[in-house]
Amino acid sequence: MSTIAEESLVHLSSIEDSVSLLNAELASANFEDVEEDQDTNLQRYTLANENLPLASNEMDRLRDENSKRLLRNRNLSLVLDLDHTLLNSADLSDITSEETYLNCERDVLPEYLKSSLFRVDTMKMLTKLRPYVNTFLKEASKLFELHIYTMGDRSYALEMAKLLDPENIYFNSRIISRDDSTRMFEKSLDVVLGKENATVILDDSESVWCKEHKENLIVIERYHFFAYSCKQFGDDHKSHSQLKSDENESEGALANSLKILQQIHTMFFDMGHKDSLEDRDLRKVLKSVRKEVLKGCKVVFCDEISSYSLEFRKTAEELGAELCDETEACVTHVVSIDLRDDKSIWAMKEKKFLVTPNWIRVSNHMCRKQLEENFSVPPPDK
Repeated sequence: MSTIAEESLVHLSSIEDSVSLLNAELASANFEDVEEDQDTNLQRYTLANENLPLASNEMDRLRDENSKRLLRNRNLSLVLDLDHTLLNSADLSDITSEETYLNCERDVLPEYLKSSLFRVDTMKMLTKLRPYVNTFLKEASKLFELHIYTMGDRSYALEMAKLLDPENIYFNSRIISRDDSTRMFEKSLDVVLGKENATVILDDSESVWCKEHKENLIVIERYHFFAYSCKQFGDDHKSHSQLKSDENESEGALANSLKILQQIHTMFFDMGHKDSLEDRDLRKVLKSVRKEVLKGCKVVFCDEISSYSLEFRKTAEELGAELCDETEACVTHVVSIDLRDDKSIWAMKEKKFLVTPNWIRVSNHMCRKQLEENFSVPPPDK
């Protein structure tokens, strides 16, 4: 049996998949030659505007044909980030003294790590798969054609694909790394053989995506298993490895994301729509789902966080909240970091919800309104 590394010289689709979505003329005219030189022709072919042996209109044609094939099968495209989304990796040199227990033999590891923690000797690193990832991939693959897209290099992408998909049934050769990207220092859907109106992205970072494709994005809570991961992002909390814990399998970020993806899929293919499938836009579906999260909430921000609240304000509006400039009777939520702030004092007096900005952030990641009591503003330091 061939390995993922051998079959992953291209990332948009396998030879078989490609042939199935082209008509007989294109298949016979182009793919016979491509099969003879997988290392060059097919790789160049899949990079949207870089060293393409096909004209751009042929690339558009392929996207169109692939989209029609997926829609006929009631499938959409799903682009998945790797690190902090599906897994977490750390160089062996970055493992702290608190984490040395992770380097022991597999049979003496804690039970929850035996099937999810891997030492990748070729890259001198440890990789921890996120809880629920196997179920997530199995269920998501029933509704979506799956792609990996990482800002890591190609060798890293292939090694991680082996861990996630050892039998090569989910991703086939749809594995994209920074080496394949058409843009410097950012991701785009240019290199995905799927139409933008039928493609959804799951990633822990919005900032790595180009502006025109942010509307396709679902932002997932970042997975910090290793201590270095927390340090890398300036998170002063202890990591799962330091706490010798992990995310909840059935209630964690991937389980929640799967529910959102299933909802989006159902809404997209809703038989009540009168327009054709090809005219529908998944981005509109995603936007409507997000608009329901904080619908009915009237939010005011305290002055102390005004300097960095712009992003939170934008997110709150995208989630359907109505923003208020001042405290008034209709306000339902006050967002603050200091109980001594005038608006915080008003909220407590008027029995309004008083929450930290994390209430908005987590509601966004989970795509559902969070319990306000879990995001209470802490008392000031003495």
